[in-house]
Amino acid sequence: MPDIFDEKNMMQILGKYVPDGETLLAGIHAISKETNIAGIFGNCVRTEDRLVPDENGGLVALEKKKYSTYDVYIGITQFSLVIADCERNSYYYEFDDDPDVGDAYVQDVDSYVLLSDIGTCFSLADIEDCELKKGWMGSVKCFITMKNGSYFKLVFPKQGGLGGAMPHHTEYRDAIIARLGGSGV
Repeated sequence: MPDIFDEKNMMQILGKYVPDGETLLAGIHAISKETNIAGIFGNCVRTEDRLVPDENGGLVALEKKKYSTYDVYIGITQFSLVIADCERNSYYYEFDDDPDVGDAYVQDVDSYVLLSDIGTCFSLADIEDCELKKGWMGSVKCFITMKNGSYFKLVFPKQGGLGGAMPHHTEYRDAIIARLGGSGV
């Protein structure tokens, strides 16, 4: 638990999911209240813990859900929103191996993808809506909805833990809120 409130540890964990060519500009510890990640993947087969590329593979629709409170790190780059678990968590997965996709975006799988890594990085341009409200004791409630139907209910605490191991929390929190469109919160 003490490593959760360590800025160096947070930056290292978020850094794993930052797209090539981008730089992590800000990151904070946050609390997730609810997560629902959706995606459609093509040219792959599903195994127990990953999607594997396969030229003869089909489509896999996935929903990755968690309805309990847990610790996450949230960060921003020039073009991306990055969300990573602070500790290992379990999710509820629903799969459809023969989805009717219509005009939905299908992400082709060209290298294996761990199910645990799905939903850790999103383009800021793919944010459909972001609602920010003042919360209890200076916190900010954040409800992010993505264009593909994924959503996150988050709380950004006013402080980044005790002991001073997250010295840039306020600065980074303000930068994330401003980037998500809530400079007036």
